[in-house]
Amino acid sequence: MSRASELVASLTLEQQAALLSGVDDWHTCAIPEVGLPAVELGDGPHGLRTETGVDMVWVPSTGFPTGSALGATWDADLVARVAAAIGEEARAMGVQLVLGPGVNMKRTPLCGRNFEYFAEDPVLAGDLAAAYIRGIQGVGVGACLKHFAANNQETDRTEISVEVDEGALRAVYLEAFRRAIAAADPWAVMCSYNRIGGVHASQHRWLLTDVLRDEWGYRGLVVSDWDAVHDPVAAVAAGLDLEMPGTGGRSAAALVAAVADGRLERAAVARAATRVVEFVERCLSDGPAAGPVRDAGIVPGERLRPEQLAALGADAHHDLAREAAAAAATLLRNPDGVLPLDPDGTQRIGVVGGYARVPRIQGGGSSGVWPVRVDEPLAAIREVAGDRVRFAQGYPVPATDFYQETAPAPEADLVALRAEAVAVARESDVVVAFAGLPLSAEVEATDRDTLALPAEQVELLAALAATGTPLVVVLAAGSAVDLAPWHDAAAAILLTWLGGQAVGSATADVLFGLAEPGGRLGETYPLRLADTPGHDTFPGAAGRIEYAEGPLIGYRWYDAAGLDVRYPFGHGLSYTTFEYSAASARVVADDEVEVAVTVTNTGTRRGSEVVQLYVEPPTPEPGQPVRELRAFAKVSLAPGESAVVRLRLGVRDFAVVDVPGRCWRQPAGTHRIVLGSSSRQPRIVLPVDRRPAALPLHADLSESQPATAG
Repeated sequence: MSRASELVASLTLEQQAALLSGVDDWHTCAIPEVGLPAVELGDGPHGLRTETGVDMVWVPSTGFPTGSALGATWDADLVARVAAAIGEEARAMGVQLVLGPGVNMKRTPLCGRNFEYFAEDPVLAGDLAAAYIRGIQGVGVGACLKHFAANNQETDRTEISVEVDEGALRAVYLEAFRRAIAAADPWAVMCSYNRIGGVHASQHRWLLTDVLRDEWGYRGLVVSDWDAVHDPVAAVAAGLDLEMPGTGGRSAAALVAAVADGRLERAAVARAATRVVEFVERCLSDGPAAGPVRDAGIVPGERLRPEQLAALGADAHHDLAREAAAAAATLLRNPDGVLPLDPDGTQRIGVVGGYARVPRIQGGGSSGVWPVRVDEPLAAIREVAGDRVRFAQGYPVPATDFYQETAPAPEADLVALRAEAVAVARESDVVVAFAGLPLSAEVEATDRDTLALPAEQVELLAALAATGTPLVVVLAAGSAVDLAPWHDAAAAILLTWLGGQAVGSATADVLFGLAEPGGRLGETYPLRLADTPGHDTFPGAAGRIEYAEGPLIGYRWYDAAGLDVRYPFGHGLSYTTFEYSAASARVVADDEVEVAVTVTNTGTRRGSEVVQLYVEPPTPEPGQPVRELRAFAKVSLAPGESAVVRLRLGVRDFAVVDVPGRCWRQPAGTHRIVLGSSSRQPRIVLPVDRRPAALPLHADLSESQPATAG
């Protein structure tokens, strides 16, 4: 018997039940009689959000690029370093678990919470999540993988029932979770709000026990999303361990009553309590988080003092946020090489747009961070180019409330603002226009209904293009937007995502070639909203949404349907060029395939290349993808430098889910390994012959029974 089991066995039923709910919004329940302390949880995932004791009044912390921006880096090492920094700040605040990363799939670009998620692909999302988990847990702070599972919209999020076949669920919506858990063992997994097949995730036994624990072997804590528990008895029976936030003892009393009348086994309460105790012990294995920032005293609404910023590591973490924002910046278009601008030239630069002064750094909702500082893009551009820069606001923007956007936009004459901007453009040799979605379009609990930018921005960009001055558009958005009205008139388009508190300086770095645009799209940019997967069913009706497209989301959908796209998954330009050569694929131990390719920087600047490996089956089966990302690697090379990239594939990478056969089935025949720079830019194709093979599925969703209180 483990120490945790022995401790739980010494507790009364009432004490065991009390452990299964928080004591308040952010702390687990302590049992002082047996020396069990409480631990504090903090929100994430792109920075630490902790409250000061006043609801929604936060302690400042470093605002890193959001999930979609980190996903665009395709850089596991960088993501791990960002996560480690967040973990260090958590320890400085006395927090033991950070709620992140989020690995839900971007089924539709309209999801209001897409900015928190890495990608539309489970391999990219899962591998970056694993890196995040390793990074934060490497400094002794737990990660909480979320939201498990199929939480792909915000509309009706607490009740919507996702109707999805088991094959698609396993191949797409669960796969990122599986990969992250297998590779990194997060201390906690958070269940989602939604229902799957009519059963809330918080009381879905097939999801929480049959798959998560019995199939995948997960032994950590399962925690609810905040207020996601509808029936605490059914939740514990299904495999949930910790309900958050606290319910003032109501849930504990319900559990005790259910044991008393035979609706719930006492062993189920003891099992969950043991996991909570194991979690607390895990959190304290390196000693309690020191919390010097909070211990020094925090006044709600006030900034941190210099000694607190030093304890937080604020300067070093800001530098890291700047590095990450540049690595995420994705150069979508640059046909004539307008970028990079010459930092030492004589070029007159017009800067237009309110977001040049008030940058979009994050989305709205529980992930919001009160940043310790924010770099202004205009100031950073002027730091490089000095008095060569002229500025015009161009459109109204809210006051500088970087999270809540509560201040109304100032009353302004749009015509006058555009006229001023046009005048600046005409007097410039190049105009850099900042555009993007408003915060209100990217916020938790709300979805978008359009891909369009605000009309005043679209009109402004058209007016600037009409001047004939080369137009560089710097675009801020956490997910895809419609580029059609102005795309062809832009000399360059730089997507900065929601790049965190240092996005201003990072943008200047990339514009002037002081840093490369290191990003590649983690989601497809479509031509039209009507082309997007699930468009006909989103956001559902009568409490249900049908995932009729099966596993065909993101690039899988566009490829299978033969649809043109604006920019494919994985796309991103560089300031240099790369050559692929000497590629090979050979069978090694355990029927795995090792792929090797030499990548050479053939240009004149240092740059990074993301080698993307896709697998195409011999003959795509009906409803199955024609190609899928199976591995990737990012390499940074000096001019003329080469590197050999090695990637390994197993049976599962060539397989499809065979639900009737209860297996992952590898079709026999010649598969194609495609090495490329995007899902639609192949560089080298390698044929590989595979024999029939299978890996077992376990729990059958069609035979599962929901956990109930009755």
